[in-house]
Amino acid sequence: MSCPYPRKPKLLKGLLLSLLLLCLLPATTYLFAGRVQRAHDQEFLEAVMQHIETDRELSAEDREAARTFYGAHPPSVACRLSDPELQDYRNAVCEPSSAVWQFALARRIALWTMLAGGSFLAVLMLLGLLAFVNDSLRYASFVTGWRLSTWVIAGMVMVQGVMAVWLSFWVTAHFFQLYSLQLIGVAGIFAVLGVFVAIKGIFTRVRNPNAVDGELLKEADAPRLWQRIRALAQRLDTAPPQQIVAGIDSNFFVTEARLTVADTPLNGRTLFISIPLLRILDQNEADAVFAHELAHLSGGDTRSSALLGPKLVQFDHYTEAILEGGLTMLLAPLLLWYRVIFEVALSRHSRQREFRADRCAADLVAPAAMAQTLIKISAYAQYREQVETELFHRDQRLDDNLGIARFIADGLASFVQTEKFDQAMANASVPHPFDSHPPLAERLANVGAQLPAHSFGALVTRPPGRTWVEEILTADAIEGRLWADYESKFAADHEAELACRYEPANDEELAIVLKYFPPVEIALKRNRTIEISHLGIKTSADQRLIDWDAVEAVTFQESWLGHSLVVTHPKKGRLLAKTSKIKLAGIKKQQNRLKEEINRYWQRHQFMRANQVTQENP
Repeated sequence: MSCPYPRKPKLLKGLLLSLLLLCLLPATTYLFAGRVQRAHDQEFLEAVMQHIETDRELSAEDREAARTFYGAHPPSVACRLSDPELQDYRNAVCEPSSAVWQFALARRIALWTMLAGGSFLAVLMLLGLLAFVNDSLRYASFVTGWRLSTWVIAGMVMVQGVMAVWLSFWVTAHFFQLYSLQLIGVAGIFAVLGVFVAIKGIFTRVRNPNAVDGELLKEADAPRLWQRIRALAQRLDTAPPQQIVAGIDSNFFVTEARLTVADTPLNGRTLFISIPLLRILDQNEADAVFAHELAHLSGGDTRSSALLGPKLVQFDHYTEAILEGGLTMLLAPLLLWYRVIFEVALSRHSRQREFRADRCAADLVAPAAMAQTLIKISAYAQYREQVETELFHRDQRLDDNLGIARFIADGLASFVQTEKFDQAMANASVPHPFDSHPPLAERLANVGAQLPAHSFGALVTRPPGRTWVEEILTADAIEGRLWADYESKFAADHEAELACRYEPANDEELAIVLKYFPPVEIALKRNRTIEISHLGIKTSADQRLIDWDAVEAVTFQESWLGHSLVVTHPKKGRLLAKTSKIKLAGIKKQQNRLKEEINRYWQRHQFMRANQVTQENP
């Protein structure tokens, strides 16, 4: 159990960060090598010029020629020239593996690495622009960019890893005339880990089951519904779905991606229908929804999504690995930025195909039916979200049998009479699991519906005529099972968050916190222990508890004398922060576990305090 804080990458920030980090190590290497070369050139020229001035055998003319030659050809220049006449001189000052040779080579490699990085970024920008053309180019450009990224990043990590190790030796050697084996070792570990992660990512494949909560709707249980969907598909000149999945989500969708429903893999065309929504839509309105979804099949939208979707999932897993791969984290912003470009392209395309599907449904059924459907689904989704949000924000444990469906059915009519309804509908969009849909107002205008906002409430509360739920023999049983399972998970998730929210005030609250955050005891030497709990950090040596409120930061120290934990306390008016040191004799292999547990419990405490501030200042 953890209480994470989400992160969202931004396009401009990602681009600038990518450009910076792509060139960080090469630029550092280039500048450092140049500095050392200039220093070496100066020392070399001073020695040579002194020798020239003191050489009595040189004529004035030869002395001037020597000054001119060496002034124009210091070692750094000679090492990068290929003039045959300079070969003997080059052999003397640029002997392979010598320091002068290393710095010249390092500078060339750094320069070419920066040029390669800039070229790579330009190629990704071009591929990103192709994503806005059409589905085929979007898929081809994304896959090309991804495959190219994996190999380029692997190559760059190898090169930059060598640079990091090289710098870890020469920076201290040049400035302080010493070197640190520990620093070189750390740089080497980061480099090796980065190379391993980058290469592993090339060959790793991620399964994408697309699990959907629902149950397969057999044709024998809804023959007239299956017949209607096939008839609509025929009128749209497209093949009908091969399976229908009934669920309780606040949306309808169609897909050709591989799905998993109740541990059963599904391939081919699948239509998802929402039983709760079918209860508030009459058959004509529901037909408009079906026609809208089938229009995605006829337009090839689902086929392109089925191809690109799994690639996006694999790319996201690869990016997560790069973010945690040592040296590779320097290149992760580049991948995040590339991904955002495609999100923008997909969002733009999603608007276009939703507008097309709406128009197809309006033409096939009726513009009014399509408009009324959009309004009803939006209203239901907005109210359901409000109900579930209010339930989830409760500070008391919820029962498994919440009756969310009953709350929505009983309260929807009252909801449409409130200002919250007007505000929600003004910014509403129809939810969808795979795409971002345009705002409701734009979709209504797209189908030519002239419906004033003040009429929405009457449309939503108007009882439907005959519904398709009446034609599904198993509708009540399916819905009952799915709501029971959903509410059980909802209550469990709520309880898990309560464990993060509570500063226990009674036995019931304490029991919930301890269920998810029980005290963790880690053994040390001489039968001593260190205990991590929701209260803080305590050792058996002195039984002193360091409360989480007294913790500003925690660091681990390693030395030949042993491991220790240093807790920095808040300053509270002091000039310097106070610290407490806890010896960890015998921690050995348990060190990583201790770090993870301290981070988990510290994060819980931070979440709890932040929640208290939110409640006091809503």
